[in-house]
Amino acid sequence: MPEIIVEKNLSEARLAELGIASWNIWDCEVTQFRLDFDEELERSYILEGEIVVTPDGGAPVTLVPGDYITFPKGLKSVWSVTKKLKKHYTHDAA
Repeated sequence: MPEIIVEKNLSEARLAELGIASWNIWDCEVTQFRLDFDEELERSYILEGEIVVTPDGGAPVTLVPGDYITFPKGLKSVWSVTKKLKKHYTHDAA
């Protein structure tokens, strides 16, 4: 099963190196939905809010502001936005 990778407390230098400030921004009200990464992976950086991502057959992962996440290609999951979410994100075919 593909694993969600979470890094916490990235330095300003690391944020700049990744170019996160230039990534798209997505926001979402409190809701729940299915999200599968069949074609590409997603890298995200949480700006505001909270989300619980539950991979099929796996343990829930709670994501909060300051978390840098890699959602791998092939991940099948349910997203529960528990506090209005705002994040930077980018997709890669890798």
